[in-house]
Amino acid sequence: MTPPIFAAVNVPPVQAILKSGSGPLRFYLFGMAPQDVAYPYAVWRQVSGTPENYISDRPDVDSFTLQIEVYANPSQGSAVTRSIANALATAIEGHAHVTAWLGESRDPDTKNYVSRFQCDWWVSR
Repeated sequence: MTPPIFAAVNVPPVQAILKSGSGPLRFYLFGMAPQDVAYPYAVWRQVSGTPENYISDRPDVDSFTLQIEVYANPSQGSAVTRSIANALATAIEGHAHVTAWLGESRDPDTKNYVSRFQCDWWVSR
C-alpha cells in the first residue's frame, strides 16, 4: 500500500501555489521531479512503514512515515518554502498527522531554499 498523499495535497490551496495553468501539480515522489522543473516545487518520500501485525490474523492497517521537502530558488526566498510547507501540512492534516518540523536549509551549491516536515499516515488494507 501507498499512502494517498497526492490526492490529499491536490486541492485548490496547494494548486494555487504549485501548479501553473493546465500543467501538472509540482509535487513529486522523491527522485521523480523532471530535470528542469519550475520552482517552487515539493517532493515526498517514504521514510519507514510498518504493518499492524496480529497474532491471530493478517494485518489490516499499515502505518507510514513520510518526509515532505519544499524547494524554492534564491530569488523566491525562504518565505515561499514556509508558506508552501504550511499549505501542504494543512492539506495533509485532514488525512494524516504532521509529526515533525524538520527545519530549513539552503543548498550550498545552488543556494536553493528547502523546508522539511514529516507526517505519519495509517492506510487500511
